Amino acid sequence: MDENKHYDDSDIQVLEGLEAVRKRPGMYIGTTSEKGLHHLVWEIVDNAIDEALAGYCDDIEVVVGKGNTITVKDDGRGMPTGINQKTGLSTVETIFTVLHAGGKFGGGGYKVSGGLHGVGASVVNALSTWLEVTIYREGKIFYQKFENGGHPVEPLKEIGTCEENRTGTTVTFKADPEIFTETTIYNYDTLAKRLQELAFLNKGIRIVLIDEREEDKKDEFLYHGGIIEYVKMLNKNKKVLHDEVIYVEGTEDGIEIEVAMQYNDSYNANLYSFTNNINTYEGGTHEDGVKRALTRIINNYAKNAKILKDNDDALTGEDVREGLTMIISCKHPDPQFEGQTKTKLGNSEVRKIADDVFSEGFERFLMENPEEAKLIVDKSMTALHARLAAKKAREITRRKTVLDSINTLGKLADCTSKDASISEIFIVEGDSAGGNAKLARIPQTQAILPLRGKILNVEKARLDRALSNEEIRTMITAFGTGIGDDFDVSKLRYHKIIIMTDADVDGSHIQILLLTLFYRFFRPIIEGGYVYVAQPPLFRITYGKTNKYFQTEEELESYRTTLPSNAKPIVQRFKGLGEMEAEDLRDTTMHISNRILRRVTVEDAMEADKIISDFMGDDVLPRKQYIEEHGHEAEDLDI
Repeated sequence: MDENKHYDDSDIQVLEGLEAVRKRPGMYIGTTSEKGLHHLVWEIVDNAIDEALAGYCDDIEVVVGKGNTITVKDDGRGMPTGINQKTGLSTVETIFTVLHAGGKFGGGGYKVSGGLHGVGASVVNALSTWLEVTIYREGKIFYQKFENGGHPVEPLKEIGTCEENRTGTTVTFKADPEIFTETTIYNYDTLAKRLQELAFLNKGIRIVLIDEREEDKKDEFLYHGGIIEYVKMLNKNKKVLHDEVIYVEGTEDGIEIEVAMQYNDSYNANLYSFTNNINTYEGGTHEDGVKRALTRIINNYAKNAKILKDNDDALTGEDVREGLTMIISCKHPDPQFEGQTKTKLGNSEVRKIADDVFSEGFERFLMENPEEAKLIVDKSMTALHARLAAKKAREITRRKTVLDSINTLGKLADCTSKDASISEIFIVEGDSAGGNAKLARIPQTQAILPLRGKILNVEKARLDRALSNEEIRTMITAFGTGIGDDFDVSKLRYHKIIIMTDADVDGSHIQILLLTLFYRFFRPIIEGGYVYVAQPPLFRITYGKTNKYFQTEEELESYRTTLPSNAKPIVQRFKGLGEMEAEDLRDTTMHISNRILRRVTVEDAMEADKIISDFMGDDVLPRKQYIEEHGHEAEDLDI
């Protein structure tokens, strides 16, 4: 009998305790990559934050040890140390060895709790080589250690005494390299960014991050203004329309809503929402309620002030959010998450509560601050007029599409395939590089679109102006997605959009201009993983009949050391794609078996927006500061 067909009762496995977590860690923390590694920290930190939300914790300290251990200390109540009636074990051992055990499941320990999915301390324990917990409670110190994926070394024991008023929990753990095979090294910036975010979202809580791997590396986060200070940070390098950050808060049916907002002179909206400290990237009912109220209230104010006439088009959500930076924070005792990544709030009752709370506070602000109100309404009206102009420009673009297709095809060497999943478009700079790329391509699946000059910097332009740029219109036609209200990513004609520019300052500038365009007006193509940057070689070395290509001078020199001492190869440095032979370009940069492509991602929308605003906006100071801070890191400057 074929062994693969054997299937009986003996094949059914029963995984006890934490074995299931170690067997399928991705089910509990999403991934065992660097992201999953940091998820372990968030689970323990979230327990401390929950104590703070309950009103019992003011200070949290996170320490990265020299061996990439993590210690999280809090001054909360300290975990209960008695015997759990259901398990017969100490409550501490129950929390760290039984899945879904804790004070967040309706027992009254916590009114509101965070954590991405609440997998908790037991999963961290299961995925650690060892874990130690020390508890300060009722004048006593308790300690327990676990090893080898969550097995207790011995039961919880009392190891000393402390001041009667000292309370708190300290957890130290070492991630298991057998689980986290990619890396067990923590990224300080990743930790700092999330801990700062938690401090913004939970005003008055002091969070300290210490890195013992490097001397004197420490950050302290404490924001008494909470999300007001969050908005100020996000708008730090932007010209704001009104100095005061508008802040609204309220509670209804045990659900707390906080909103902080401030307009700036940019054309982009930056709205970020959270529920119980979880970043709800996909939005949800709390975001829907606030957006709905914002649009309604500004329209009403504009009509009552006779700024918006009866026969005018109404302001849309897009209009009233132009230049807006907003943080929405919802604290909910029983949040229901949905969406593709479970980061969308689904509780239907929150929509009306968020609308009610925000409406009352924002309406009051407009009535009490007529000068600021006029600035906001004027900004929205300008956006309305630009949107209508952009609509006309899109209609003209659509009408011209058929007529322009001949002209576009003169620029675009399209592929013959109509299957978007295997089709690629290379965006190259200039006719010379475009000519080489056309000769080097695979006509069935690879299209070539040469750009003539640098495209418009859309960070400084609205959609209507962007649509007046010929190169941008050509890309819209080639991509097939439309733009603005008409955008539809499902109509994308190529599932690889590849930016292929020279490896010099001009080439880098064109890359940034294109990425800014895609981020602002075609963002779903980045989020969908459709945008790539090609990596053409800088050097070709010929020895005998063999050609070798290298990205860096270090790689080139390393290869030289393998050649005979008397060898004299013809080394060529490529200054541009137009200088390469079509054969070189094909073999090194375009052929699927040899090329190197870097996929462009938006891992953190907030950080991406800040970078693009800093480097592509009108304010020179952020760029100057960056150069001053990082100038020493630059090598081989092409000036």
